[in-house]
Amino acid sequence: MLRQKELVREDLPGPCGSEYVIPDRGVVLRLVNMDKVVKSDAEWRVQLSPEEFHVLRQAGTERPWTGEYVDTKTVGVYSCRACGVELFRSETKFDSHCGWPSFYEPSKSESVVLLEDDSLGMRRVEVRCARCDSHLGHVFHGEGYPTPTDDRYCINSVSLTLQPQE
Repeated sequence: MLRQKELVREDLPGPCGSEYVIPDRGVVLRLVNMDKVVKSDAEWRVQLSPEEFHVLRQAGTERPWTGEYVDTKTVGVYSCRACGVELFRSETKFDSHCGWPSFYEPSKSESVVLLEDDSLGMRRVEVRCARCDSHLGHVFHGEGYPTPTDDRYCINSVSLTLQPQE
């Protein structure tokens, strides 16, 4: 069980995503001034499809190469499918050849919460929506991608909705 500690942006030693300091084995970053969306599992089940519920609320993972946004080049804004908060912009999406949409940074660092994840016998950093606490995917640092941050936010398509730019 993770212990969570709320931090404000100024508590972090560097830009969000450039370092993974996991204080108290919990939250790296959590926005403290955002209206939260809190619903029961029953309410989420009414709103979400079974696959969406599994990924967003139970921290599941969609099969690689099956998500609708893996290969899309559409210009626009990606938001949380559960609550609608803006998460990523298409300008930060890149082809990582991993089977899931990849972004090098969120549109606002305050839109996501990063949690240490020791499941499945490996150490990873989970990405969650700061507004509704839905599971989005994982972020990996230092893999050598030619991006400004050297981060790969590996996000489940089913966790996102894309609003194309007009």
